[in-house]
Formats: sequence, structure tokens, C-alpha cells
Amino acid sequence: GYMIYDTLLALDANMKPQPQMLDNYSVSADQKTWTFKLREGQLWHDGAPVTSEDCIASLKRWGARDVMGQKLISLVDSWAAVDPLTFTMTLKQPYGLVIDTLAKPSSNVPFMMPKRVAETDPLKQISDATGSGPYVFDKANWKPGDKTVYLKNKTYKPRPEPASNLAGGKVVKIDRIEWIWIADALTQVNAIINDEIDYVQTVAYDLVPLVAKDPGSTARIVIPQGRQFTFRFNTIHKPFDNPKLREAVATGFSQREFLEASIGNPDWFKECKSVFPCGTPLESTKGWEDKLGNMKKAQAMVKEAGYDGTPIVLLQSTDNKSLVNLAPVAKVQLEQMGFKVDLQAMDWQSVVARRAKKDVPAQGGWSAFLTSWGAVDILNPVAHSFLNASCEKASFGWPCDAEMEKLRDAFAFETDPAKQKALADAITARNAVMPTYIQLGQYVETTAYRKTVTGVLEAATTIMWNIEKK
Repeated sequence: GYMIYDTLLALDANMKPQPQMLDNYSVSADQKTWTFKLREGQLWHDGAPVTSEDCIASLKRWGARDVMGQKLISLVDSWAAVDPLTFTMTLKQPYGLVIDTLAKPSSNVPFMMPKRVAETDPLKQISDATGSGPYVFDKANWKPGDKTVYLKNKTYKPRPEPASNLAGGKVVKIDRIEWIWIADALTQVNAIINDEIDYVQTVAYDLVPLVAKDPGSTARIVIPQGRQFTFRFNTIHKPFDNPKLREAVATGFSQREFLEASIGNPDWFKECKSVFPCGTPLESTKGWEDKLGNMKKAQAMVKEAGYDGTPIVLLQSTDNKSLVNLAPVAKVQLEQMGFKVDLQAMDWQSVVARRAKKDVPAQGGWSAFLTSWGAVDILNPVAHSFLNASCEKASFGWPCDAEMEKLRDAFAFETDPAKQKALADAITARNAVMPTYIQLGQYVETTAYRKTVTGVLEAATTIMWNIEKK
């Protein structure tokens, strides 16, 4: 997406929203009407000018699917294209997360696209990849599952500021970039060492030393925000319909064992009790001080909660290297707490299909599974979909907690950063006693590239602008 599309705003290295496609924006005194002015001279890949009507249509389409977008769009009273470069968004009431929402850096990103494309049914996949971003998708040379080709957008006008995370000037210095799919991790590393490819997005942890020893390659962390492992409950069936049993798991789980089993080297991971990423503004351990590592207390809590022996159907992803070892660790720790565990191994796509089912766990459903988040996906309570506890409207797991929803709504409408932080603390504490999921620590991934490649920037996701190849 970032190769071919652009965004109205983007986060800089300090995780602060900055204008990107916008020249400027303002809000009325009553905090209801937002006015957005686009930069001049921006063109779609087909040569047509970017207009305010295109952006309105794009926001509507994105807002129909994204968790933060849905919240924002539900508050919109009206849109208006004032002129080709200016549009307004008038809200029914003031909302504290307008700019944070429009600067959302990861799934789902509010990318801008032509109106004709944006008017595609939000529930249907688009077939036209026309954007206004730094690269153009070369559909003629696309080989699904093998190779994707991007060509320099010669009409793209980067911002004048230096590039900073996803903000600033996206200066294109490479005319053609090919993304090659290589499934085997060792084959990837051998290819870069043998100078057959230039860049590996993520190197398997046990193979990083091979790259580090190669005089022609560089191995480094280019996405410093990292990721967070998570354990997700199904709250509508036994045993985890009982919040006391969920709290027992939150009390007993040892983050370090999960991190050591999956990542190994402590240089690449850290324990973090915060539901919001450690090192970000809303980091908090409120309510978690005596949890995550207190096995004896967890064992007592399981007995006190009246666990009846219903097995936990635990799903294990076997084809995702960073996830494969998590479920076996969870099984051991859950059994130590006193639970019975039915570990069921399958590929990730089967996990995805299974987690959408509300069937009884013993009859084709599930009790829990493990996954990971990019840190930029969980920066606040509205973006963090696993904190959504709106019952049927919540994501798989379907937690139902009116108090959590009250706190999330209060955060969304609060404009004072200090009060937002206090609400984030309260949300963290609420998840400690009514857990919808459990955070299992943070980690970073290593990228490798040939030393002939320069200008690789740190950012919240892989970006290809500003780089050069000698």
C-alpha cells in the first residue's frame, strides 16, 4: 500500500501526526468542523489531478471497514468539497481522535485513491491499483506468489521536509523495485549473501549471525517500534466465559518463557506488562503489578473460580515461524495452573478460519489462540481491536464489558492529553481484572540488505523511498 498510495497525514519519528498529502488543516472554534487543504500539483498515476472529492470518497470507503474509521465516520454530520483542493468534515460533536485516526499508520491505513475506485463496494476487493504515491504498480509483470514489480512514479512530488518515519519527503531514487517471494528462510539468507537479491524484509532469528558475518551485507532493526505477542480468549464458551479464570491466566503466564521460546536472544525482546506498547505515550502497568509471572497465585485462583475441567481448545499456528513455539509454551503453563488443554496444530489460514467460528470449542470451535500485533496497531484504546468489548460487534473472542466500552468511549471523546492518559491507565487496569486478551511481551525483527544499498530508513513498516543502490 505504501508503495503506490499516499495518505493525508502520517506519523513522524516521534509518533506525531504531520501533514502528508495535506498542505494544512484547521478546526472551527466549536471543534466540529475540520477543514483540509491538499498540496498543489498532486496527480494520480493515470495523470488526473488529486481532488478533494477523491479524498472524501476514499475516507468513506476506508471508514466503512477500519475500527478507528468506523468510529470517526459514525460521528460525521456532513462532508463538503469546497473547491478542488479543499474539503470539510463536520462532526455531530467534538471528537478527540480526528487527527490520530487520519494518521493511522497500519491496518487499515486510510490510503487515498481516485473517486471512481473508492466508490467500489467496501466489502469487495478493488481491481484498480491506481494511487498517487511514490511508485506505480506494474500489473503487466505481476506474477502472484512469485514477483511483484513497482516502477518509479515520475510525476510524484515529495514533500520538502526530510523523511521521518512515514512522514516527510518520499524521494524515489530507484527506478524499479521487484519484490520476490522466497518461502524458505535459509534460501533467503543465502540469496542475499550470494548477492542474488538486495534486501530481506525479515531474517529468521537463528540466521541473523550468518548475515552479520557476511562482509557484503548489513543486518539491523529498521522497525524500532517492534511487535507484541498476544493470547486471545474466546469469552462466549467455557472455560473462558468466566472472567475469574481469564484473570487467573493473566496472573500466571510468564512472558519471558514465551519470548525465549519464540525469539531466543534477549537483545531482540523485552518483557512488557502494558497493553499499549512500552516506550509509547500511553504505556501503563496499572493493575498488572502482581500479574504475569505469579504462578502460585494463579493456581489458587483457578481453584477458587471453580474450574470444572472443561478442556481449553488451544489453536497452534505451525507455518508462522514467530508463532509456532507460543502455543506449546502456553499449554505447559496452563496445565501448571490446573487447566486441561487440547492443543490443535494447523496452518495460519486454518487458524484464521477457525477463530471466526462461534461453535462450542469441543465441536469445531476454539478457546484461545496466539498471534502478534505491530506496535503501531495498538497505540490507543480505539485502535486496539482486542480491547473492544462490544459483544457481538467485537472481534473474534466477542468479549462483552460495558465498563470497558464506557472507558474507551470516554477516551475517544477526550481532547486533553493528560485526561486521555488517565483513561488509558483505567483501561489497562480494567483489562487486568476482565481480560479480553493477554499481552506476552515485545520484540523486534531484523532486516538485512546488501551494503550496496544505502539510505534505508527506520519506519513503522517497510518503506522503499529514499534508498539508493550503488
